[in-house]
Amino acid sequence: MRINEVTGEPLDLPAHVAAVSTGSCGAVVTFIGQVRDHDPDAAGQVTGLDYSAHPDAGRILAGIADRFRTEFPQVNLAVSHRIGHLDVGDLALVAAAASAHRGVAFEACERLVEAVKAEVPIWKKQYEVDGSHAWVGLA
Repeated sequence: MRINEVTGEPLDLPAHVAAVSTGSCGAVVTFIGQVRDHDPDAAGQVTGLDYSAHPDAGRILAGIADRFRTEFPQVNLAVSHRIGHLDVGDLALVAAAASAHRGVAFEACERLVEAVKAEVPIWKKQYEVDGSHAWVGLA
């Protein structure tokens, strides 16, 4: 799998960790966003999601990763977002950050994830146990 992409393939946490890990990195921080069985906007239990993306979403995600590499030159970064149908427990977003020390790795990883969530044009159709669905993130 490639890293720093929007993909229809399952996300691979170990591949992200391997992509950022070097002998000089004493800290590796990861974030996993997985599909949960509930949502504040859902009337009932969530059974799955369909993620859709704008055709430029991959380019935008890669650009965000590049921006944070410039802002945090001492941190190695990798991030990917999945699209398509995901069941509860499936990984939707994976990010990894590695550096010599944990503080900057935590900061870079958190800010990277927040930027991806805010800036990458990805939307989700959320399915509930009663068969109903709702679009989330359309604004």
